Amino acid sequence: QVQLVESGGGLVQAGGSLRLSCAASGRTFSSYAMGWFRQAPGKERSLVATINWSGTTTGYADSVKGRFTISRDNAESNVYLQMNSLKPEDTAVYYCAAAASTTTLKGMGGVPYWGKGTLVTVSS
Repeated sequence: QVQLVESGGGLVQAGGSLRLSCAASGRTFSSYAMGWFRQAPGKERSLVATINWSGTTTGYADSVKGRFTISRDNAESNVYLQMNSLKPEDTAVYYCAAAASTTTLKGMGGVPYWGKGTLVTVSS
């Protein structure tokens, strides 16, 4: 079992930065691939970024490439999403997720562990 708690959301102006954190509980955090998803009002949840268990492989949605960076600290059981050059279209609830592989995260339907989300609002 893995419990996930996101933090770091808030209101920021366009062009600004935020760093989201996801604290995981459970003894096997380092064995999970981790991901960040987001869901804007009236839209479906979509994948933002993934990172494998060791942190050596990352992936990003085209809409955030070059602006967002995912990282993890297995010693502290945390995963992060550094978001720079934020745009109003980045406004969404951001969710942390854990799965056995990045392939599972990309499929989304089979992801077993989700956080409750943190709201990011980017004003123009």
